[in-house]
Amino acid sequence: MSEFLPQPGLIFTLASFIAMIAVLVVVHEGGHYLAGRVFGARIEAFGVGFGRELIGWSDRRGVRWKINAIPLGGYVKFVGDMNEASQIDPALQSLPESERRGLFAFLPLWQRAIIVAAGPAINFLFAILILAGFNLALGHQASPPVVERVMPGSAAERDGLAVGDRVLAVDGKPVSRFEDITAQIVTGTGDKVELRVLRAGSERRIVVKPTMVESRDRFGNVSRHPRLGIVRPAEVVEEVGLIDAVRWAVIDTWGITQTIGRTLRQVVTGDRDITEMGGPVKTAQIAGQQASLGLLSAVAFMAFFSINLGFINLLPIPMLDGGHLLLYGIEAVRRQPLAEKVQQWAFMSGFAALMSLMAVLTWHDMLSVGLWNRLANLLG
Repeated sequence: MSEFLPQPGLIFTLASFIAMIAVLVVVHEGGHYLAGRVFGARIEAFGVGFGRELIGWSDRRGVRWKINAIPLGGYVKFVGDMNEASQIDPALQSLPESERRGLFAFLPLWQRAIIVAAGPAINFLFAILILAGFNLALGHQASPPVVERVMPGSAAERDGLAVGDRVLAVDGKPVSRFEDITAQIVTGTGDKVELRVLRAGSERRIVVKPTMVESRDRFGNVSRHPRLGIVRPAEVVEEVGLIDAVRWAVIDTWGITQTIGRTLRQVVTGDRDITEMGGPVKTAQIAGQQASLGLLSAVAFMAFFSINLGFINLLPIPMLDGGHLLLYGIEAVRRQPLAEKVQQWAFMSGFAALMSLMAVLTWHDMLSVGLWNRLANLLG
């Protein structure tokens, strides 16, 4: 009998992934929509998915609500947008002042920036609400940052960590939970780390070089990461009220955001392989696996992916919300927008970069899940 849990079926995996994406698209685009409504922007359509419309209806404000054929992504299209990427139609510039009211392109710059930033912002807020709900319902779960046991032959034993050491900081970053230590070490690249520990009432600094190891999760997925070789104490569950539940949720959301940023920086600098990022196929696989563990696991993964989605959308790449904000920043400095041709070039370059990255990640995703081998066996 296999020591790993069985992989969920293809239909279940796809359904779980599509359901998660649909929820997060509604959340993300809902941020743009609500902010647009606040500032009186006229909205043409709210689409879930891309491509041909499958189901749609128009409300009394004239907004077309659509569910489209390709269930990946979504958009809010404001009146005057040239496409779903919110590129402004150049023809709007010739409109008389009387016809510009309520058009996104002619809103004050700060209002446009808030509308664009509202999508990623609500992704973070959504995750905070989920994590706060977990804290209220299940209690805040954490282990104290104390070395319960040192594994024989480990980096920790070699470099002088001892049972009972309380870790105060990792590379100068204070820690309050064992989980903070794990996050710092596991997302590293195996370089030496400096630990500030409290031992027998006195502080000392210990430099440890983690050992790179391969481990498998419950589904047999392989990951390569650094390991100190220390064992955590038993987890403590603390009942918390609303304020502490939200506070811990904010702390955890910020910690996950820092981890994502740190990982991306490592990819850019070449310290981490780009294939470790994972693309849509890998995300779908994990979504299916987590959903197979139950509703709580599925919702927890949704919270993590919502943070990921919010972070990625804030990157200063044209076609993403961060790219729009970058152009608005330039517009604020110059006191006028960039030339239309420059903006078109920026959007085309951003689109090409994103599609190239998606193609690379999808290719490696298929390699990692063994899809190419299965196809080869079928054809052979």
